Amino acid sequence: MSAPALRVALCFPGQGSQAAAMAAGLDGTELGARLLAVAAAAGVDLAPAFAGDEELIRPTEVAQPALIFTELVIAAALPRDLAVVAVAGHSVGELAALAAAGALDPEQALRLAVERGRLMAAMREGTMAAVLGLEADTVARLCAQTEGTVVVANLNGPGQVVVSGGVAAVGALSARAREAGARRVVPLKVSGAFHSPLMAGAAAEFVRVLDSVELRSPSIPVIANVDAAPLVSAAELREGLGRQMVSPVRWSESVQRMVAMGAQVLVEVGPGSVLTGLARRIAPDVTAFGVDSLAAAAGLADRLSAAGPG
Repeated sequence: MSAPALRVALCFPGQGSQAAAMAAGLDGTELGARLLAVAAAAGVDLAPAFAGDEELIRPTEVAQPALIFTELVIAAALPRDLAVVAVAGHSVGELAALAAAGALDPEQALRLAVERGRLMAAMREGTMAAVLGLEADTVARLCAQTEGTVVVANLNGPGQVVVSGGVAAVGALSARAREAGARRVVPLKVSGAFHSPLMAGAAAEFVRVLDSVELRSPSIPVIANVDAAPLVSAAELREGLGRQMVSPVRWSESVQRMVAMGAQVLVEVGPGSVLTGLARRIAPDVTAFGVDSLAAAAGLADRLSAAGPG
């Protein structure tokens, strides 16, 4: 008798994981060609995702759709018989997660990524910083004590919290965090204060965009950024996406939720290894690795077999 298949959770990275040439070869697939046409019709040139210039893929309005394009095409090449218990995406990666769960067509997911990237790029007030070495409750308390708008934006893992807000407020919070014992505070190269109240205008417009898109109930639970809850209906997905831009990304809790749901392997689908590294810190007893190419997607079944029964 063969061993039961390992239970898998698929994780899709967000902005910051993009890399030059991350989509090399993906335009040769049928889905890749269709999605390139969708991007072109929306006025977005995804050429930087295939070329070697890191700077060209850095702007938010390019990075977000380029990431979703890459993640969608790689996800489509995964084995069809995976025992997937849940999916989740970090920030914009949540759109790829919805497509992987059947709640969105890939074309719809890419169009939403285009609109989301444009809306967020236009909100140029504020900045973000990563606070390393302090726990989330300490950082939240320091935010509350700081004048101006600064909030916890990403709860990425033990001792790694990202804050977001006005430039002066983030600067003041950074100083407070160092005084409180933070190992490092790293300013992030972003165009605005993502996942903070300063994104309210973009979030309101994105809700209007969402209203024009058909969402289906997912075939696999989607773990929501906003509260790490498993979403199983179209209405829940719509509400969660509508709040996501102004709410913290609860990634540490999301990983813990997927493990509690039975995930034995966390597979990062897309470029880089940010989520894999976080998973190994959040859930060190669970196997985590990445799939960043068509070849890696095709070889996933063998890799899972080699990982053993858990």
